Amino acid sequence: MADNMQDKPTIIVDRRERNKELLSRLAQHAGIEMKTLEIGDYLISEKVCVERKTVHDLESSVISGRIFDQSERLKAAYEKPLVIVEGDVSKIRLERKVVSGAVLSLYVRYGIPFMFSRDAEETADLLYMLAKWEQTTEWPQVSPKRGRRARTNAQFQEYIIGNIPEIGPKIARSLLLRFGSIKAISEATVEELRCVDKIGPKKAEKNIRDNEF
Repeated sequence: MADNMQDKPTIIVDRRERNKELLSRLAQHAGIEMKTLEIGDYLISEKVCVERKTVHDLESSVISGRIFDQSERLKAAYEKPLVIVEGDVSKIRLERKVVSGAVLSLYVRYGIPFMFSRDAEETADLLYMLAKWEQTTEWPQVSPKRGRRARTNAQFQEYIIGNIPEIGPKIARSLLLRFGSIKAISEATVEELRCVDKIGPKKAEKNIRDNEF
């Protein structure tokens, strides 16, 4: 996997993954290795593995109870498993309380968090951000003897914005310098975003339309 900040992160993808839209999007930003994974769909590192489910998959696995067995095996194999649920959650036929209860119980029992994405492209972006964070970021360590501090809130915001595809650290710094926070960036109009250096009309409109900020 990636050795330094200049390298693209590498994600091992289960051979049974057939979503071409997702794979194409992911390949734009990360290296991909196709292998057979016994558990999970995307191997980010030795510790982190992601299981991808559509909303239909989630509903079916909750009804059958299969999701509890899958989660137990996922947690037994990896220290930091994650489940990404993809699609329109409003299309789930089960009562919201049932699905929410299952998700919460899996978090309490196994410590497995769930994330939700709108579509395959957003799933790919989440996988890329996760891989970049896990593989290429050198976090400063807290050292009481030296008085060294952990990352500040401003540094975390810069990192999060900088991980959005096609943004990068320089544009992230410019955005935060102008708007002050992720919240303010997300509420900015296309015209306001275009005032930032290297944010052209297409990039501004895309991020406003897709709400990527």
